[in-house]
Amino acid sequence: MHSELITIRVKRVYDPPDRLDGRRILVDRLWPRGLSKEKAEVDVWLKEISPSTELRRWYGHDPKKWDEFKRRYYKELTLNPDGIERFKNEVISGVVTLLYGSKEERLNNAVALKEFMDSMMKGRS
Repeated sequence: MHSELITIRVKRVYDPPDRLDGRRILVDRLWPRGLSKEKAEVDVWLKEISPSTELRRWYGHDPKKWDEFKRRYYKELTLNPDGIERFKNEVISGVVTLLYGSKEERLNNAVALKEFMDSMMKGRS
């Protein structure tokens, strides 16, 4: 993964696909309700790098738990080298859009994953 060649964006999967999205990667453990695979236009579904079911339920999109959610999620990610490697293999260059289903646009796992990957890329540049 070459940080100077990659732009990671975040977008709600229910928003219409756009040609500027680049590679569209769904990063939720569950498929979004009421959305067909055709309409979603997802290039790859990486549920193995989404938060565990236990963590997702614990968090429940409670803003007061955001910092602790990220800390726990980052720990899960560091303990999941295979998932991170698969992500890196899917993200070679250009624009990548991480897709999520939550109604919460600022405090969700895709935003947390983008922050995690951005910091990982900075550490390698």
